[in-house]
Amino acid sequence: MIIPGVEAELHKLPGFCEGGTSLPGTQGVVNCKSFLGHKSVYRMCFATAAFFFLFALMMICVRSSKDPRAYIQNGFWFFKFLILVGITVGAFYIPDGAFTSVWFYFGVVGSFLFILIQLILLIDFAHSWSQNWLHSADEGNSKSWYAGLFFFTFLFYAASIAAVVLLYVYYTKPDSCAEGKGLISVNLILCVAVSVISILPKIQEAQPHSGLLQASIITLYTMFVTWSALANVPNKYCNPTLLVRNYSTTAQPYEQQPTQWWDAPSIVGLVIFILCTLFISIRSSDHTQVNKMMLTEESTATLGGGSPSLEDGVHRAYDNEEDGVSYNYSFFHLCLVLASLYIMMTLTNWYRPDETHQKLISPWTAVWVKISSSWFGLLLYVWTLVAPIVLPDRDFS
Repeated sequence: MIIPGVEAELHKLPGFCEGGTSLPGTQGVVNCKSFLGHKSVYRMCFATAAFFFLFALMMICVRSSKDPRAYIQNGFWFFKFLILVGITVGAFYIPDGAFTSVWFYFGVVGSFLFILIQLILLIDFAHSWSQNWLHSADEGNSKSWYAGLFFFTFLFYAASIAAVVLLYVYYTKPDSCAEGKGLISVNLILCVAVSVISILPKIQEAQPHSGLLQASIITLYTMFVTWSALANVPNKYCNPTLLVRNYSTTAQPYEQQPTQWWDAPSIVGLVIFILCTLFISIRSSDHTQVNKMMLTEESTATLGGGSPSLEDGVHRAYDNEEDGVSYNYSFFHLCLVLASLYIMMTLTNWYRPDETHQKLISPWTAVWVKISSSWFGLLLYVWTLVAPIVLPDRDFS
């Protein structure tokens, strides 16, 4: 929807972009074509978010495949795609009004929560990586495994240091940009503190597998989030990647209004989103219950259930959710709601329409949401380190 060639054709849709469109608080009429890609992304992501939210409500308290709603979760694909297409088409006929401005704040909140989910996945990945390699070092050639841990730890810290230097060079000025200097410095200090905490004797005693590898991964991600936040600072002097797209109040041809949506932080953010999606898929597939979903009736003998006779040599699917679902259906769909909102904000660079100056602006809201999410992530990682000490009676294995 935001590719210039596709966006240029959207104004041909009947009723979607006819003449001008009024935005709340603006004087006069704004050319619809200058707002078309932003408008389309919001409506498509609204459709997917609404679709998954509908199923999240439908699947509340589904505890086994014996519940009739489980058949809807695992089947009826034609009708589900039909519903999604219907909601998407309907979303394009939502009146402009205050929809985009209001939906922006839904996107901010949803994206904040999804960034926290990404951080949880990242922390889980970091701990799993370190534990697996240290376990392999104990059982095999320890030198090669320890060398690998050292190499990647050094690589991540070197990339983090380079990122800090580049952020100071490109997003601050000697005589101004105090906000940028402060945000970079605060996150740098917090990352150093987290790294020191991860190797404290008490922490090492409680968690032998904790170390600088996890801290280096979290540090590098924190630097990325800091970069992403600085790319939204609404100050051209301090933000070389600022993309401001002015609306046109005149009937200029579409070709005279070039669109520039993509910036480097958005591209990296989408790559991280894809990697997190792959990781959660692989992580889930390691679970015994999920693995059993891939088995056929012929394989149930290994599970102690015998080997039922097969009709005509056909292998039937094995239903392992009769006693309990393998995952929470509602939570699954809520995660997809948040993912839809995160993609929406990433594709639009977290910009919103300025109803006074009639242009897309990068608000401070986006900056503080991203920075606060980095702080929550660091706090969450520190909690994973100190929790066994604070709560010695609990099993964190």
